[in-house]
Amino acid sequence: MTFDLLLKGGLLPDGTQADIAVTAGRIAAIAPGITAPAAEVVDATGLLVSPPLIDCHFHMDATLSYGTPRVNASGTLMEGIALWGELKQLQSRADIVSRALAYCRQAMAKGVLAIRSHVDVTDPSFRTVEALLEVRDAIKGKMDLQLVAFPQDGWFRAPGAEAQVIRALDAGVDVVGGIPHFERTMADGAAAVRAACRIAAERGLMVDLHCDESDDPLSRHIETLAAETIAFGLQGRVTGSHLTSMHSMDNYYVSKLIPLIAEARVAAIANPLINITLQGRSDTYPKRRGMTRVPELLAAGVNVAFGQDCVMDPWYPLGSGDMLDVAHMGLHVGLMTGTEQMRRAFQMVTDAPAQIMGLDFGLRVGARASLVVFDCATAIDALRLRPARRVVISDGKVVASTVPAATEIMAFSKA
Repeated sequence: MTFDLLLKGGLLPDGTQADIAVTAGRIAAIAPGITAPAAEVVDATGLLVSPPLIDCHFHMDATLSYGTPRVNASGTLMEGIALWGELKQLQSRADIVSRALAYCRQAMAKGVLAIRSHVDVTDPSFRTVEALLEVRDAIKGKMDLQLVAFPQDGWFRAPGAEAQVIRALDAGVDVVGGIPHFERTMADGAAAVRAACRIAAERGLMVDLHCDESDDPLSRHIETLAAETIAFGLQGRVTGSHLTSMHSMDNYYVSKLIPLIAEARVAAIANPLINITLQGRSDTYPKRRGMTRVPELLAAGVNVAFGQDCVMDPWYPLGSGDMLDVAHMGLHVGLMTGTEQMRRAFQMVTDAPAQIMGLDFGLRVGARASLVVFDCATAIDALRLRPARRVVISDGKVVASTVPAATEIMAFSKA
């Protein structure tokens, strides 16, 4: 038998060394010392080989737009929302496509092979949706792009938003979105959660809501989301993104809330870089970190992933598309510096988001052969060093490679 590709001598995240054979875009074998010939051989001896990095929370319609039409001077979430309202009236479909494709190339070089992007559907021109559907088609076969119909100005607050959500889903957008805490009342927010879950149940779709992205401990739409998930039979298909209000909630309430989230099998996505940048802006000292209660959610059995959220857009002036940067910040903010916790942080940008998005990635026979070879030996070293991605393989084909820079250290002179 001749394989299409053979990855030799790699170190898996669990520390074992194995070769990985690929046929027809799928993993055909994982074992040490595979000797069968292959059309292409990649030498990964002594290097970490893992499933691809995944960003399960992003805004591709706004990415790489920093400074257009102006900079977010206050750095706040609300000014970012207002600025986005200006930007989306100015940008063309071609602008969105060009920036999104540039970002996809940047992310792919970092080993990111799947992105879930929320797409603002409230602009009647519909250009954001049309642009990202075009991008999804353009990158098909190299990167998975899953789109969320996101009524960014509010389900009820923006006129005709529900019709725009349905229009986007009819056009081929994958997931039902929402932003209940941005509605004008708590009651409207709860109604928006129910509406999103109802549409998802009717269409057999997943749900991913921006939920409680607030410092207000009384913003409790995640409770409604968990309850409606159970009511509509959507267990395992629903995600609450951000959940930053949980950072400010009292412990007694959270002690009831987290078991409900676990019972509903609602996943959680924290966005460390953005959560700690946008939250706590009105605090003096001590300042709240803003990121949701990641270790506690994990301990309860909730599937938790980290997302990038923003790169050079109205909300965030930085970002590189490297999910290792995101996980590195997340483990610091979450005080997750135990050995197993750090390994879990690596899984939160690989295995956990794959499960949330329903992607068939993983180091197992039969899984899609989408893999990354890192210029280091362990998952913890990957988080510590954020090293070069030596080789990026998408469905059995090499789509990016990097030759690491060589640094020459001059000899120290004696004093």
